[in-house]
Amino acid sequence: MSRLLVSLIALTVLLAAAPLRAERVKDLASFAGVRGNPLVGYGLVVGLDGSGDQTSQAPFTVQSLRNMLGELGVTVPSNVNPQLKNVAAVAIHAEMPPFAKPGQMIDVTVSSIGNAGSLRGGTLLMTPLKGADGQIYAIAQGNLVVGGFGISGNDGSRVSVNVPSAGRIPNGGQIERAIPTQLVTSNMLELNLHQADFTTAARLENALNLAFGEGAAKAVDAVTVAVEAPTDASARIAFMARVENLDINPGEAKAKVIVNSRTGTIVMGGLVKVLPAAVTHGSLTVSITETIAVSQPNPLAGGQTVATPQSNVQASEEQNRMFLFEGGVSLEEIVRSVNEVGAAPGDLIAILEALKRSGALRAELEII
Repeated sequence: MSRLLVSLIALTVLLAAAPLRAERVKDLASFAGVRGNPLVGYGLVVGLDGSGDQTSQAPFTVQSLRNMLGELGVTVPSNVNPQLKNVAAVAIHAEMPPFAKPGQMIDVTVSSIGNAGSLRGGTLLMTPLKGADGQIYAIAQGNLVVGGFGISGNDGSRVSVNVPSAGRIPNGGQIERAIPTQLVTSNMLELNLHQADFTTAARLENALNLAFGEGAAKAVDAVTVAVEAPTDASARIAFMARVENLDINPGEAKAKVIVNSRTGTIVMGGLVKVLPAAVTHGSLTVSITETIAVSQPNPLAGGQTVATPQSNVQASEEQNRMFLFEGGVSLEEIVRSVNEVGAAPGDLIAILEALKRSGALRAELEII
């Protein structure tokens, strides 16, 4: 595990030490107004192989089925409580991409909201998908593709792989209504960086002014850069295409260390530095063993046999060396020093936390 961790960190060092290369604006920012819109709906999945909702614990499934059958002209008597093991109530969500037009297809995700064990083999019935304003923008329907499966025994045991209670329907949603965007009517175009950075915003402003003339662009803040655009629709599209393909050198990311305490994974950026510090790390192991000794008297002594417990306590401490971090050491030197000591991933996490608390770690430490 330690060798794998060091290899991953070494790979991070190589990537971080590589020279900066120009990146397209398309990969660093997006135009304001060009975004997707979430859609959500509620529906029924039918055709399950006995793995649907248990109606005693999910009464809304029966209610939904009654309403659906009523709309189709089928009346279920009120005194009849159908046992539906092949029907499941589900929530459907999808994202409507920007500039989507009626008739286009989108992928949808279906998730059980009852106690259905699996949606494998099920079919989603026609379900309207609504936006945040409550209007219907798409219709979802189709056969589910489930990547997981589960097997249950009569004794209550269960084995599952991945999540069988959720699935996807590729091209399962059809757009019924377009969402207007502000991009067509806006006089100014705004570029929003995916990550806030003043350096990148300033460089983007300079690149736009160099390409379209001085004063064409202005950085509003660390995220937004406004640029003047043609008013003609066709000329605007060509202008945006040209902007997207401009190359700029983004600003370097801030020094940061991300630690996953559950898996022992540590990722450190190449700009991480450490002030002069001495670190030693060891562990104390205390072992206590209990044995039973029997005291047996001589045959004619007239005594009694007695069992006496005996405790054996041993303490051992690893003799790890202390290693010194010189001022301004790089990430590569940190990894090499820790690896020479033989620290495990958990030990390295403790060392990083101690360096951060002492103020010697010149980086942001994020533990997830």
